[in-house]
Amino acid sequence: MSGYNPHTAEDIAAMLAAIGVGSIDDLFAHVPATLRARAAIALPEGLTEPELCRHVSALAARNPTASGAAAFLGAGAYPHWVPAVVDQILLRSEFATAYTPYQPEVSQGTLQATFEFQTFAALVLGLEVANASMYDGASATAEAVLMARRLLPGRRVIWLARALHPHYRATVATYLRGLGDLEVRELPFAADGRTDLEALRAGLGADTLCLVLGYPNVFGMVEDVALFADAVHAVGGLVITATAEPLALALVRSPGASGADIAVAEGQSFGLPVCYGGPGVGLFATRERFVRSMPGRLVGETVDAHGRRGYVLTLATREQHIRRERATSNICTNQGLCALAVTVYLSLLGRHGLASLALANYRAAHVAAARLEAAGVALPFNAPFFNEFVVRAPAAARAWEALARDGVVAGFPLGRWYPELEGGLLLCVTETHTPEQVDRLVEALAAPAPAARAAGG
Repeated sequence: MSGYNPHTAEDIAAMLAAIGVGSIDDLFAHVPATLRARAAIALPEGLTEPELCRHVSALAARNPTASGAAAFLGAGAYPHWVPAVVDQILLRSEFATAYTPYQPEVSQGTLQATFEFQTFAALVLGLEVANASMYDGASATAEAVLMARRLLPGRRVIWLARALHPHYRATVATYLRGLGDLEVRELPFAADGRTDLEALRAGLGADTLCLVLGYPNVFGMVEDVALFADAVHAVGGLVITATAEPLALALVRSPGASGADIAVAEGQSFGLPVCYGGPGVGLFATRERFVRSMPGRLVGETVDAHGRRGYVLTLATREQHIRRERATSNICTNQGLCALAVTVYLSLLGRHGLASLALANYRAAHVAAARLEAAGVALPFNAPFFNEFVVRAPAAARAWEALARDGVVAGFPLGRWYPELEGGLLLCVTETHTPEQVDRLVEALAAPAPAARAAGG
């Protein structure tokens, strides 16, 4: 069996004759010969399909895999068990394309799935209306800041918690770079790992547009959103929460119940595997009175002329829907297939299943933290946390790459993001981690520094 070749020699000759060109080289005669000489690609002979499969498998076997590793890496993307039925439903032919159609009412199944997704997002975030998904948590955070600007156009100061995930802060800065009328002020974190409330109170004024708070924050600490909301609302500003690990919201008070005006989250934990850089899916919810300033699309439920339930694109304030320069965003599509995965996952777990999973995560992380502390590993922050926490282990942080090669991925070295936390590791423990893996983590972090072992020897 030969390799796949889309065009035979006869096909090529027919096409060349049709356009009046003698050879393929004649098609590129206008390109200087020196450039054409450098453009050659040294491709080997084609392989049969079995040969190609063996070759690619051999290449893949040269890479280390996470299957045998004790990997405790979170920092914005979280390992959770995804039931096989999630992918199985995504494979159904009805969802062969998840792109929101330009004549949406003819695709009732897609609209219903989107409507259910919005319902779940509103319930998880504790607010009244949610949109038809964003790209990811970071861009949803930036869109929330732009929405706040539309709601309060006369204000200019944006407070960003330094304990907000650095990628989220960087994305916000990128979105705001061309808007010279806004000022971003960074809010420090306190000794307990949570955002410094007193520093905020000291700086608030009538020019405050909004506060963006991680919930939980990048250190895994659970912020007291209600106290921050009271302070910001007292000066007429808006409160935005950004949640990288939405499973926590099944255990803690929702952003809406805590006073947030806009709440966003990364939905990856709900049915999407951890991959290199994605895909993610953004959750976005707000209060009903702000709905016309919300970005993206909103699917609504109605009845047709015969009284039958139907779904429609109720709100579409983006540039492709005639809005042009008055659009709330230029998001080109929702993350349809990812949003569907989130919807299937949350439908399977339900309210009680999600709460049970959140509790299992909480207990697993706290057991691991207690074991590390008993082994002499310091926990520098004492605020409440969910399934992610910080330890101080300078020797392990310095040997992080060596530990990873030995099969223990000891979280994330925080010194890469926060120089003052050099020697700190951000650890994540979920329902996917076994007791044996926790044993390996404790052994790796509690071991003395290499220099000390050498001296003792």
